[in-house]
Amino acid sequence: MPPAVPAHTPVRIKKASPRRAHKPAAAHSIPWPDLEREARRRFGIKRFRSGQREVLQAVFTGRNVLGLMPTGAGKSLCYQLAALFMPKPVVVVSPLIALMQDQQEHAADADIAVEKIDSTLTVSEATAVKQLIAEGIPQLLYVTPERLENAEFLESLKANGGISLFVVDEAHCIAQWGHDFRPAYLGLHYARQQLGNPPVLALTATATDDVAKEILERLGAEDAVIVNAGTERTNLAFSVLPAVNNDAKLAHITRLLQEEQGSGIIYTASIKSANALHDTLKEHGISVGHYHGKMRTRDREAVQQAFMAGEHKVMIATKAFGLGVDKPDIRFVYHFEFPDSLETYYQEAGRAGRDGLPSRAVLLYRLEDKRIQSYFMAGRYPKASEVRCVLQAMGEPSNAAEIADACHVGRRRTQVILYLLREAGIVRRTKRGWVIKRDDTVSDEEIETLLQTYLDRAEKDRERLNDMMHYAQAPNCRVQVIREYFAEDTGKPCGRCDNCVAPQQAAEPAGETVITIPSPSGDIVTTAPETLPIEEPSLFEIGARVKHRSFGEGKVLDIHGDTLLVRFTKAGEKRVKAAFVRLLRTTPKTA
Repeated sequence: MPPAVPAHTPVRIKKASPRRAHKPAAAHSIPWPDLEREARRRFGIKRFRSGQREVLQAVFTGRNVLGLMPTGAGKSLCYQLAALFMPKPVVVVSPLIALMQDQQEHAADADIAVEKIDSTLTVSEATAVKQLIAEGIPQLLYVTPERLENAEFLESLKANGGISLFVVDEAHCIAQWGHDFRPAYLGLHYARQQLGNPPVLALTATATDDVAKEILERLGAEDAVIVNAGTERTNLAFSVLPAVNNDAKLAHITRLLQEEQGSGIIYTASIKSANALHDTLKEHGISVGHYHGKMRTRDREAVQQAFMAGEHKVMIATKAFGLGVDKPDIRFVYHFEFPDSLETYYQEAGRAGRDGLPSRAVLLYRLEDKRIQSYFMAGRYPKASEVRCVLQAMGEPSNAAEIADACHVGRRRTQVILYLLREAGIVRRTKRGWVIKRDDTVSDEEIETLLQTYLDRAEKDRERLNDMMHYAQAPNCRVQVIREYFAEDTGKPCGRCDNCVAPQQAAEPAGETVITIPSPSGDIVTTAPETLPIEEPSLFEIGARVKHRSFGEGKVLDIHGDTLLVRFTKAGEKRVKAAFVRLLRTTPKTA
């Protein structure tokens, strides 16, 4: 079991700004002595880790809560322990069947009445679970988000008096858009409404303020308490190795693997890269497996089991691998290409060293790899023409597959559009399929307004990609860059990363590239710098207006080397590195 987070780790608790009033569920008394006794008896926990007590406090007072707790900090204990004392079942929405299976086994080992219901069950097995639900037997019930799209399943939960707690594990999946985004996550708010709006517990390892806001909005829990146990993993050493081409990357990898004693993961940005790297390393005699979302289920399960059992030293994988993989002795995580955001990178890097022992995260950085993420970005969100086609293709009623085929739009994209239209009150879902609710025609202007959210999101995606590259090119402490990204105090240098051990100069800017990102009405072309411009401290003056990506606009009060003291309009006074703010240029007045 991973070691407890050190007692000095700060826990930040705040209340999200409510968009509308929300009446919390009836509060439960907090049986702390009983909770502590059961934590010891069932889980071997001698004391709660950072954030666990605060999350349980919010849960047992009937509050909605978002728990931000680092990998290995014991997020699952929060709802497993709560389930023992709740009057009705706790439903846990989990993204992966393999993860559900693993967590079900752990809960059963702790003598919790636990069930899961997913596509792997036979008809008779599913019927048996539904009967147990009807009898009120399970204390804990694991489901996929897709299961909550089933109206009959929701009715079966309601028929027995509803549920005590609606848990969303790995909640960042709600806001993690991409080619493998699961539209069912957009339906969780609707499912929660159908269940009578039980309290929400959303859990994830990391989330920026923007992502936290989106998670809570998607769950209808904008009034939630946010418990932030911090993101830092003090046993991880971060480093970046620049490479001019893939041959240089391969040379780095083969050298690093000779030094590594344990097992590890190498992430690639595409299936093509994963297959090619796997074949190359295998030819070099390295014990290696590979994993991606296009493999058959049984093949993915087999290679994962081989890796977990230590039969493979290295797993080459896309981002489809690793979520909830409970292998504590992973000693390294390499990234062959950088992902779409620093948040994704930190999530994946955090799969190393869950046992608390020293481990390392290495990014192999090649500037041109930005094209891969730009390509994925270009097809990420629905277009106005696709929305119009979906509306025109709808019969009485229609299923998503029929609509997708008629419009030549992918099924996932079609489902996203249907959920968007349902939120706007334009369509509804019945047992027979999707139907249009309105008699009038949906105007082009209305469609443009609906899709404005995605236009805004595309711009934020571009900023997040630039933040990822800024991390790779930063000359200062890697951990300070990560802290800054998550709006935490930058604090002292970590003393472990490559820039702390052997300080280097910042990478020189390499000009500009053009990224085309689809907008609701067509395509917008934006100029994206390959490196974020770093303002030299000498360019700042006391009194200058600056802007920070997390803290917003502010005024420079003092300058000390590369550190600025800034009074931010909303966040108050903070010391920040000059590299993380940009100077707001004032436009000269004309006569």
